[in-house]
This record gives sequence, C-alpha cells and structure tokens, in this order.
Amino acid sequence: MAERNLDFDKITDRRNTNCLKYDFAVKRGMPEDVLPLWVADMDFQTSSYVQDALIKQAQHGIFGYSDGQESYFEAVKGWLKKHHDWEVQEKWLVKTPGVVMALALSVKAYTDPGDAVLIQSPVYYPFSEVISDNGRKIVSSDLFLGEDNRYHIDYADFEKKIAEEEVKLFFLCNPHNPVGRVWTKEELETIGDICCRHHVIVVSDEIHADFVFQGKHHVFANLKKEYAEWTITCTSPGKTFNLAGLQTSNIFIPNQKLKNAFKKQLAAAGYSQLNAAGLVACEAAYRDGEEWYQAMKKYVAGNIAFTKEFVEKNLPGVNMVEHEGTYLIWLDFNGLGLCTQELEDLIVHKAKLWLDSGRIFGKCGRGFQRINVACPRSTLKEALERIAKVLPADTVKFAS
Repeated sequence: MAERNLDFDKITDRRNTNCLKYDFAVKRGMPEDVLPLWVADMDFQTSSYVQDALIKQAQHGIFGYSDGQESYFEAVKGWLKKHHDWEVQEKWLVKTPGVVMALALSVKAYTDPGDAVLIQSPVYYPFSEVISDNGRKIVSSDLFLGEDNRYHIDYADFEKKIAEEEVKLFFLCNPHNPVGRVWTKEELETIGDICCRHHVIVVSDEIHADFVFQGKHHVFANLKKEYAEWTITCTSPGKTFNLAGLQTSNIFIPNQKLKNAFKKQLAAAGYSQLNAAGLVACEAAYRDGEEWYQAMKKYVAGNIAFTKEFVEKNLPGVNMVEHEGTYLIWLDFNGLGLCTQELEDLIVHKAKLWLDSGRIFGKCGRGFQRINVACPRSTLKEALERIAKVLPADTVKFAS
C-alpha cells in the first residue's frame, strides 16, 4: 500500500465542514468573504495511512472508552527517537486532549494563585490566557528583534524577572510561535541553567518540533539530566499530521512528583481517556506517515521560500522576519507607518484576509501579522497578492 495524499497543490474545500478556519468568520467578527490563513492547522489532507486507519475504525462501528496499548507508545517513542534523538520512557507519559490543556494543568499543579509565570513575548497567546484565567501573574521577558532579522533572548532581563518576580514556572515555546525561532543548544542551555539556579519548573511546548527549516531542534529536557527533572515536555501529532481536531497530545514528565501533581489536576478536571479516534490516528501517523511528512515538509519549505521572495519583491515597507521553524510566518508591517486600527483595516477589509493580528501575541507584537503558509501554493499566492494590491499608494510596486 502506497501513500496516496501527496498532491499538496490540490485544493480541498473545507467550507461547510464545521471548520473553524473557514466556517466561523462572521461569528468571529470577520467579513464573510475573507480568505483565512490564521489558525494553525493545514489545508492539506493528512496521510492516507491515517485516513485508512480511521475508516477501519469507523467500519467497526463501536466508539467506546479506549486507551493506547503498547503499539501506541512504541509508535510515539519511535518517532521521537528517529526525529529528535530522544529516548522516552512510558512511565513518563501522560496523555491529554491538547497542549493548551497541559499548560493550564501545569499552572494549577505547580503554582498558587498570585504566583508569577514567565513567558517570552511575543508568544502564542494561550500562554497568557491560561495564566491569567487561573489567577496567576503574567511576567514577560520580551524577545527582541536583532540586526540579523531574528529574535533573541535578553538573558539579563530573563534572570532579573525570575528573581524579582519570584517566578515559579516558565513556559518555553520551542520552536517559537510566532517569531519562527529554532532555539540553539547554547540559547536553551543558558536559559535552562538560569531556571535551575532559581528552581523554576519549565513547561516546554514542542508541538512544532517537526517543522525545522534552519538549524536543529533540541528537546529541552534532553539537553541535561537536571533539566529533565524539572521539565514538562509537550508533544503532539496535531501540527505535524494536521490532526488538531482529534485532540491528542503526549506529555512527558520524568519527575514522578511533578507527574503525580499534574495527574492530580487532570483528574480534578474530570478527564480520563483520550478520544478513541485520536489514539488511532496518532499511532498510524507516527508508524506509517514518514513519506507524507517528508513530502509535506518539503512543500511547506517551498511556500516559505516563495513568501520570502514575494515579500522582498512586492511588499515594500513589509519585512518577513527570518524564518527557522513552524509553518507560521511573522510579517512586520511597521514600516508602513500605520496605527493598529489602520493595519487591521488594510488586512481584513481591504485585502479581505483573516490573519492573526500581532497584538494578540503581546504588546511587542503590534504592527505584525502572523500568516499560516501550510496551504496550496495558489492559496498563498492569492493571499500575498491581495496584500500587495492594497498597500498605500506611495509604496506599491506589485509586479504581476
């Protein structure tokens, strides 16, 4: 049996499928006719091996309580070893219906109301939401955009914030969403050593680990033994194989005390087994999805290169931040001199695009837009051309 779903130029109509990206524009305050490239799922059909496994399950016709057997763990373990050189143990594993839930459970498990939790803005906005919604204090050590057009960590500020705010927990985004950084071993060890010195627990969100286009992904917990003892590592096939709606994440916690505290909060939330279909899809993806994954990743790399060239040639005043990882590109529109509302009007009402506004990622995200390039090239091209055609008159140089 060969992989069938390798045509990434194929347009699959997602409208009228209860799709969050396409079917909820009006309910989310957007014009009905916007082209959506916002939420982080892909407009590609997943591996045919995953489809076939789900069809087989559907034909069985019983969807009762389910859990992962030995073959499930072996598939997860094999993927992490092959792609990230990380040898995990089954006793570390806790399965959750998503990484965001794992973040929220970690806040409850390892901090008390009023405690400080550190983030690095601009960062994936649910980081802030699960902190504030649980009555904890958000503290940010902001990343800064360097002269090399990449974001960097201010280590002095990072340690100062931890010490002054008595930070108990740190949310690491690795690779970083939305700025596209793939953190180096040296960068991770510098912040890791700081966290160890101050006894800060680290939750490492590594959901985008399979999308590295420059550099190498380093599993934070795998860098040093002492890191593993204080780290909750969040992984999922959701981004890699476009399975977000099946709600399956694999959380690894080597420290038994931390794991017990996490599981206590999971039980308190009333949650037990994963979605039965999610278990099947995850196992099939990690076991049989290699050919699809490699082809998809190559296609997305092409989309990233296409975007970079298009922005440089056709979007004067707009800068694409140097992209190393994830399929979410960070575009800087500050060179246009527009206020936040003017930029929103340009993107939403003039270009008729639904992107993720940079302001939702923190104050330092103002003037930016996040665009999802995991879509057919024709869709991406149309989106970028829409921006080019509505740029302020004194900047337009669009070449069709």
